[in-house]
Amino acid sequence: MNFRYHKNFKKQFLKLPKTKQTLCKQRIALFATNQDHPLLNRHSLKGAYKNYSSLSAGGDLRIIYYQVSSEEVELVAVGSHSQLYK
Repeated sequence: MNFRYHKNFKKQFLKLPKTKQTLCKQRIALFATNQDHPLLNRHSLKGAYKNYSSLSAGGDLRIIYYQVSSEEVELVAVGSHSQLYK
């Protein structure tokens, strides 16, 4: 699976503490190998993020992504539930 990183994702990712950055990297790697793993808690979104999906990066940390094709995903945003879903 190929990943593209939206500029917002990059900015938000760099603002995260190193421990949360590591968690994100681990979950992205897991997502690349097994999209249906229960730890990811993957689901479609509604409202402002219609046509996007979310996965859990551990605790309250979420990654929002857009499935470009069966082989490509664009990571759009990362942050806590309250930061992303205002």
